[in-house]
Amino acid sequence: MQTNSDGNIAGVSRSDTLRILQITDCHLTKDPYGDLLGVRTLESLDAVLAQVAEDGRDPHVVLVTGDLAQDGSETAYQVLKERLDTFDCPKYWFAGNHDARTEMAAVVGKGPELSKVITAGAWRIVLLDSLVEGKVHGELSSEELAQMERALSQEDAESFHTMLALHHHPVAIQSAWLDNIGLVNRDAFWSIADRFSQIRAVLWGHIHQDFESSKGPVRLLASPSTCIQFLPKSDDFAIDNIAPGYRWLELHPDGSIETEVVRAESYEFKVDMASNGY
Repeated sequence: MQTNSDGNIAGVSRSDTLRILQITDCHLTKDPYGDLLGVRTLESLDAVLAQVAEDGRDPHVVLVTGDLAQDGSETAYQVLKERLDTFDCPKYWFAGNHDARTEMAAVVGKGPELSKVITAGAWRIVLLDSLVEGKVHGELSSEELAQMERALSQEDAESFHTMLALHHHPVAIQSAWLDNIGLVNRDAFWSIADRFSQIRAVLWGHIHQDFESSKGPVRLLASPSTCIQFLPKSDDFAIDNIAPGYRWLELHPDGSIETEVVRAESYEFKVDMASNGY
């Protein structure tokens, strides 16, 4: 399955269901034995990818939604690229707060992997960069907001169901410490998004947990990390002792969405539950 330079995916017709695999928050380092709170992040990623293979489902698209490298090293991105090259489909990357844009681009290149808009079948996916250099919270720059609005306003835009994807969460998730480091200009994001009826979903990473909600007709979705998990609805930093995972999405031609979080339940790990941060 091929992608051309403007992000259009060949081989997916408007009558096809688009299958997406979301991988997020890998936190790899240049050290292959590097860990995050006791969990070796490359080892846990490999366990997740083994579970994906066991699922027996081939994605049309892999979305890699930020915090891919804990140390922003080219080595970490190269390792991730090698792992993802096993998928015979387009892969799209964007940065989280731990990432380094320059080092990521040096590995991924300037091609379709860093496209801003993906068109596949009856769907269009708009990828947004919420990284603020040197900060944990996210923000969409004025240029990024303008790009989002242009994508949603294209002449043919209303003929496609649309999903927006970014790293930082654009809604409160009832977790005080995480809500303080989410998307700080969420009002600006929604002031644009609320104007466009073709939006069916918003997808993100960052929060290291399964999250599903809605805002009117729009599905709101976040996914587990491939390494450590955060305890839901916790006011202070807290770790959840559950397995790493990922999300499948099936985007149907009628605009409906089926989605499932899967975890690498057979992976044995020991996380530092007493940690108060990382």
